Formats: sequence, structure tokens, C-alpha cells
Amino acid sequence: MSEEKNGNAAGTSACASCGSAEVDDIKLKECDDCDLVRYCSDACLKEHEPTHKEACVKRAAELRDELLFKQPESTHSGDCPICCLPMPIGAEYSTLMACCSKI
Repeated sequence: MSEEKNGNAAGTSACASCGSAEVDDIKLKECDDCDLVRYCSDACLKEHEPTHKEACVKRAAELRDELLFKQPESTHSGDCPICCLPMPIGAEYSTLMACCSKI
């Protein structure tokens, strides 16, 4: 079965291989690499792997790229006018440039 048939693409909780819904006694585990699909057992994971492998590799690469190229949140108060490095938080309270040690 495909991920779309089981509803995993839409975010519902069902095994991608057998279609079992997540209930109290069945806990679904996400695919370790891509988090796109969920499985109720290791046997279902192994059975569905050939069908899922191409999408899994593609999504895992996308997740790695997102992590690798993620821009950090702005955590500085502008750039130093002397050395052009980002000023640390709280620089307005100091007369010493912490980035380049200039006054």
C-alpha cells in the first residue's frame, strides 16, 4: 500500500504497511530517517521498506539540508563598527567592544 492510501501523507495515525490504526495497545513508531510514515512493528517496516525507500532517501536528504543550512536566529545587537563582527547581547552596557577588544 502507498502512504496516501493509509492516510500518513495527511497526518493520520496508521501503519504504512498494514493500515492498523494507533490505539492504546498499538503504538506506532516513525521511520527513523524521514518521519514521513509510521509502523506498528519491525515486520511491517521491513515489508514496506522497498516501497518507501525512494521517498525516504529524498526526505532524509531534505531534513539534513534544512538542518545544515538553517540560519540562526538573530542573537546580536548589530555589527561592530570596527571589526564588523556581530556584537554580543548586552553590548550597549559596555564601553569595550567584546568582539575585537577595542574601546
